[in-house]
Amino acid sequence: MGLLRDELLKSIWHAFTALDVDQSGKVSKSQLKVLSHNLCTVMKVPHDPVALEEHFKDDDEGPVSNQGYMPYLNRFILDKVRDNFDVLEFNNVCWTLCFKKNINMSHLLVSNDDAFKIWCIFNFLSEDRYPLVIVREEIEYFLRKLTEAMGGIWNQDKFDDYKVMLNRKQQSLSAWELIELVGMGHFSKGMNRQTLSMGISEVFQELILDVLKQGYIMKKGHKRKNWTERWFVLRPNSISYYVSEDLTDKKGDILLDHNCCVESLPDKEGKKCLFLVKCTGKSFEISASDKKRKQEWIQAIQSCIQLLRLGLQSPHREARMRRRELRERQQAEQDELVERMRLLQTANENKQIMLESMRKPRPRVEVLFFCQVRQQMEKQVAQKSSEVEQYLQRVQELEDMYRRLEDALEDERQARQDEETMRKLQARLLEEESAKRAELEQIHLQQQRAISQTQAEKQQLESERLAKETALQAAMLQLENLEKERHGALEQYEVRTPCLGFRMAPTDNAVYSHYH
Repeated sequence: MGLLRDELLKSIWHAFTALDVDQSGKVSKSQLKVLSHNLCTVMKVPHDPVALEEHFKDDDEGPVSNQGYMPYLNRFILDKVRDNFDVLEFNNVCWTLCFKKNINMSHLLVSNDDAFKIWCIFNFLSEDRYPLVIVREEIEYFLRKLTEAMGGIWNQDKFDDYKVMLNRKQQSLSAWELIELVGMGHFSKGMNRQTLSMGISEVFQELILDVLKQGYIMKKGHKRKNWTERWFVLRPNSISYYVSEDLTDKKGDILLDHNCCVESLPDKEGKKCLFLVKCTGKSFEISASDKKRKQEWIQAIQSCIQLLRLGLQSPHREARMRRRELRERQQAEQDELVERMRLLQTANENKQIMLESMRKPRPRVEVLFFCQVRQQMEKQVAQKSSEVEQYLQRVQELEDMYRRLEDALEDERQARQDEETMRKLQARLLEEESAKRAELEQIHLQQQRAISQTQAEKQQLESERLAKETALQAAMLQLENLEKERHGALEQYEVRTPCLGFRMAPTDNAVYSHYH
């Protein structure tokens, strides 16, 4: 709740300062009533206007400062806040109260919605002191992530030139200066408005909405056991799935805790690239579109479970905390060295004054005493000089360590960039390989179909040949039978021929005589 309170206070500070029209550091009570009512409404806290009057009853009718409003804000609003309200809606209310009075959007490449997202990112990355500012390291962190989200290549030399210009004026930016920096397109040249807007949205989803990974994957139902494509959104302690990426129709949540685990599954039921998310009392079978996305989802979910087991926050929040601790440690060491140098300088000045006073004529005993004191002081000066040298050496070592850390960070950034380039190359090769594999499978399938068709035609021809052979044999058999019958008929005819010729002769002669 402490972290949430700090983030809420930043947004409220913007709203309070926007109400301070004359920049006197004070706001009228009537404006505070309106602000308090809006805050209570959006945070679902009961608003008590009487408490506001009672709190400021000892004040005069004049305006109230931020310091005077803070006790009321903490006691009657923030102490009653629970996590049952929409933080994004709360930020939007505070943004509406402050942005029109601080920035002109007409000449910028970003929309009002994009500017709101940059404002939220500023509140997340800004230092926990007022007035709110974002320091150079956090500016570089944000611009680097934005460039990567847009698919561009980070130009460190360009940012180094900007840091030099920034150091001449100041070493930090306000929220409105950061919005103008991004909106002017100085670090997004060559990118159109849509690409810039998509990049801002991606960074906003990661840093503000804690979206660690999202995309379409298939999920097996628990009742009907059917596979349905859903838009999955991975956050540090849950996986939500929706009908589509517009997030309007939410179908369910997979709550993650330290007892959960994720396992790879073999292909089955015609589904490939399967993995299983095991939770307390329930398991979820999921199918990714390819092996690369399957591995990415498994690693992302395993990272969330590991963070839950260690009791850590999301990766970007842990990284922000480490960066702040490093800056605070370096600042503390620098302040300590400055204080030591100041004390040494003061001691040396005092000793110099004493030495000067010792040079004046003194009685012999006093001279001897002061000589001894002088010797002791010279020893102390030599010792202090040695300490100064050690301190200077320590400063040099710290500067060398700082440079080494910067070099290590640069090497890490370069390694991440090379890794990202290699990942994209591997993804492209995998896509090409998948396309070739699909093409080969299609060719193989066509060949199998052709072979099956050829075999079917061959079987049909063989059947027709066998049928024709059978018909031919039947015809030949029938022909043989006819031949036998013909021979039998001929033999009977030959046996009967003499008898038939004797009987018919008179008839033939008679017929012959008749015609002649």
